[in-house]
Amino acid sequence: MKILFDFLPIALFFGMFKFAESNKDWAAATATEWLGFMVSGGVVGSSEAPVLLATVVVIVATFGQILWLKARGRKVDAMLWVSLGLVTMLGGATIYFHSENFIKWKPTVLYWVMGGALLVGQLVFRKNGIKSLMSAQMALPDPVWRIVNLSWVGFFTVMGFLNLWVAFNFSTSTWVNFKLFGGLGLMMVFVLAQALYLNKHIKPGTTP
Repeated sequence: MKILFDFLPIALFFGMFKFAESNKDWAAATATEWLGFMVSGGVVGSSEAPVLLATVVVIVATFGQILWLKARGRKVDAMLWVSLGLVTMLGGATIYFHSENFIKWKPTVLYWVMGGALLVGQLVFRKNGIKSLMSAQMALPDPVWRIVNLSWVGFFTVMGFLNLWVAFNFSTSTWVNFKLFGGLGLMMVFVLAQALYLNKHIKPGTTP
């Protein structure tokens, strides 16, 4: 369920973008009316309106996630705070300059921040971030935990580069599709492959 919760803002971004892309006149008029005071020049064209409206939705959705967790007394993960900061900063630049180039960098920066945090934790602070998250559910030898941690570092690194390649070599519509279906699909494949690997190393008496 957590992975669905994490991908909710992306799904809402996708939905708004596709709706606005199919109704560009409405999107341009709505974006100009509601965002005109925030954008350079005060007028939003039909070509950039879909991504601007979708950006507003993802900012609001990320705020909403944090408020929902806070209202229920649950801990807000550090990465969600980082995501909020990135989407607000890069999303704000996207809206002001009415250019999708800024928001396209957001997934890459987030992937690299997560991968960098895991790598620095292991190499500098001798703390395995993945072990801290999963050790209560399973017992593994320390060398295996190191491999698992580094595999996530590699996954996040590759995903960051892959996002940039799709973002700046294909249409914005294709990139939006990749953000939802490509990102979620590759994440699920990676998790499944890792589960198969972990199953070979789990100590007796524990479950994956």
